Amino acid sequence: QVQLVESGGGWVQVGGSLRLSCAASGSIFSINGMGWYRQAPGKQRELVAAITNGGSTNYADSVKGRFTISRDNAKNTVYLQMNSLKPEDTAVYYCNANVQYRRNSAYYVRWGQGTQVTVSS
Repeated sequence: QVQLVESGGGWVQVGGSLRLSCAASGSIFSINGMGWYRQAPGKQRELVAAITNGGSTNYADSVKGRFTISRDNAKNTVYLQMNSLKPEDTAVYYCNANVQYRRNSAYYVRWGQGTQVTVSS
């Protein structure tokens, strides 16, 4: 099995910064895409940022210029640096990874348990 463990969430004032980390562990042959999603109360889960194993990135319009996604392939870890945080960034943040367990097997999407980010004015 594969586990994704997030860390780095918490409370921050408007304009502050947080860095989220998500480490994948377990039976992993390879990981291609990794990403961060968020879900605010009463809203659907939405994509925040995604990154391929080659380093190509994609961001939601609402976070462009403020958030940066990166990854360390050797550590199977993805990061989300969040700057200039706003109250509307408050949500539970989830990481996911597209994981291959064995050579030539299919890829499966796995999710972390989520970490709360609260931005207070």
